[in-house]
Amino acid sequence: MEEASVKIVISGPESTGKTELAKHLAGICQAKYLPEYARTYVERLGRPYTYEDVEHIARVQQRQLSAAVTRGDSIIILDTYLIITKVWFREVYGRVPEWIDESLEGSAIDLFILCNYDLDWISDPVRENPGARRMVLFEQYRKEIELLGVAWELVSGIGQERYSNAQDAIKRHFPHIQIKIK
Repeated sequence: MEEASVKIVISGPESTGKTELAKHLAGICQAKYLPEYARTYVERLGRPYTYEDVEHIARVQQRQLSAAVTRGDSIIILDTYLIITKVWFREVYGRVPEWIDESLEGSAIDLFILCNYDLDWISDPVRENPGARRMVLFEQYRKEIELLGVAWELVSGIGQERYSNAQDAIKRHFPHIQIKIK
């Protein structure tokens, strides 16, 4: 009998270290890393993004996850996922495509690691929500994760402390995953 992939999503507001944390965890867990597609896509647009662009981003995220599962990758670390996209649709456009909820419910994510907004904001051309907006979005992400009824862990701390807290969360939920500290 084939074992199902362990799917771990790194989520949270902008500028909370999701990408660095996802890459770190993928490396030490010998996992497949699925990068954030939205950043690359929006940086290449050369114009403001549209509803259709955000839906395209969401569909690519889904295809990336499906491909990793189909390949049989045993551990998959996702640098963000549809929770953020769902909230973004609601925040920016006031509506969410129906298929997003269906995809979230059927995705069988095993663990969400929700990054706290305790890191300093670092501005860049793609980020849009500094200050108090990070706290508001964090709460929306948390609520959406809780509505899914899946396991999740809040990860806080700076530098190695944040990495260690995330590693500990993975160990608590998946004691069989071998973590190889470099």
